[in-house]
Amino acid sequence: MSGLLGGEIWADLLPIIFLSLRVTGIALAICTVAGVPIGAILGLTRIPGRRLVTAILYTGMGLPPVVVGLFVYLLLSRSGPLGALGWLFTPRAMILAQAVISFPLVTGLTMTAIQSVDPSFRQQMRALGATRLQEIWALLREARLGVVAGIVAAFGSIISEVGAVMLVGGNIAGKTRVLTTAIVLNTRQGEFQPAILLGVILLVLAFLANLAMLRLQGRSG
Repeated sequence: MSGLLGGEIWADLLPIIFLSLRVTGIALAICTVAGVPIGAILGLTRIPGRRLVTAILYTGMGLPPVVVGLFVYLLLSRSGPLGALGWLFTPRAMILAQAVISFPLVTGLTMTAIQSVDPSFRQQMRALGATRLQEIWALLREARLGVVAGIVAAFGSIISEVGAVMLVGGNIAGKTRVLTTAIVLNTRQGEFQPAILLGVILLVLAFLANLAMLRLQGRSG
């Protein structure tokens, strides 16, 4: 990225931004599709081992991303159980790592949001003859601000993550280099201006995600 400050700045920058958004977007979609229903079920039912599952989720919410990266690396390495897939040092490995990091956040915060809904609301839904699926959907709508907050928190945690994606992605130019790993590379090379520019872009993306949540809260308030 030595030519980042030259006339072709966007030619160097846009692929990094697009890859960052693609990897983070797919990972966030995966953990949302899986995490929101699971979090809703955990918040609604008292399944056997629920406390253990909850403890695991809360532990996962504070798990260092580099540990997740190490786990995924070992999983996808040639001697690992999924080594035959050939995903290591590809965007797919980065998506997997980010999905693992964000899943506990989305699931745990969805569960908490569901549990915070007034119990009388559930009783009202049952009195109206709602089915189980209708009850879950109504509760998710009632707790949507907490659910959205969980999704936004997951987005912020993975788009700004560097350790895991560098371990499993390798920071390969044009293939697996994203905003965070590009910042690390430029800083190590003493190229502080492009590193600062990339950092500003990363902050803007995080700000826009939080702004979207605040707008949603304003409409729902």
